[in-house]
Amino acid sequence: MTTKIEKAGPVDAPPPAPETIKAIPVRHYGRWVSAVIAIALLVMLVSAFAGGDVNWDAIPDYFFDGEVLRGVRNTVWITILSMVLGVALGIVLAVMRLSKNPVTASIAWGYIWFFRGTPVYVQLLVWFNLGLVFDYINIMPIYKDEWSDFMTPFLAALLGLGLNEAAYMAEICRAGIQSVDEGQSEAAQALGMSHAKTLRRVVLPQAMRVIVPPTGNEFINMLKTTSLVIAVQYWDLLQATSEVGQNSGATAEMLFLAAAWYLILTSVLSVGQYYLERYYARGSSRSLPATPLQRVRANLLSFSNRSGGVGA
Repeated sequence: MTTKIEKAGPVDAPPPAPETIKAIPVRHYGRWVSAVIAIALLVMLVSAFAGGDVNWDAIPDYFFDGEVLRGVRNTVWITILSMVLGVALGIVLAVMRLSKNPVTASIAWGYIWFFRGTPVYVQLLVWFNLGLVFDYINIMPIYKDEWSDFMTPFLAALLGLGLNEAAYMAEICRAGIQSVDEGQSEAAQALGMSHAKTLRRVVLPQAMRVIVPPTGNEFINMLKTTSLVIAVQYWDLLQATSEVGQNSGATAEMLFLAAAWYLILTSVLSVGQYYLERYYARGSSRSLPATPLQRVRANLLSFSNRSGGVGA
């Protein structure tokens, strides 16, 4: 006797569809509250300056003044020269600090200790007022002159900023050199390279990925630190705007103008730092992140594609 088993439904009946999950997004009320508070504070700040006794028309009137532009040029020039001096001397000090010779290592350590431990403003004043200690500079048989004629405001600013920066760049370069695996140096020396050639062709190119980002920050910081050279009577951006402000009676407005110029210059340097870091990151990343221009172009392309699809 056989028993027939009847199936509940057709053989090819599809399984029941799963129920749709209703996802409820998390509500971040704190974000909205903080955004409202930030906007309110910004509005209060803008309204306070807008209602103050500020001659805003004086800023565009003197923005491209001849003396101001000369101050901008001198600021950029002293920034570049001070950073060149700081980077070059910093590399030398970093190599000396890593040397196995205790004398050179101690000299480098003492230099870094002194210049990092004293304010750059004090160092500028010391260089500018050394004429009170020395009447003449005598480097026989190369050069001999009165100290007041030798130590010009430009030279005092260059030495004060560049030598101070070298102490910080020495530590940055030392960290970059130590970040390179020692096996790289051992392999280069095994191939017959000298210590100097190994450092120049193997170690430093790989250390640049570590050295470049903080060096870019130091460059931007140097641009702002140049405002201290007003102490040695060097004609920079702050000196120029202060002079124009005293002559025109718009002292506060000229300080706002100087701040605007500093923001423009630091923004340009920030863009250069971004692309420089991107260049040296090629060896450590498989795919580089898109640049801001590439992201804008991709967004515009995707928007045009969506618009074309909707229109079709």
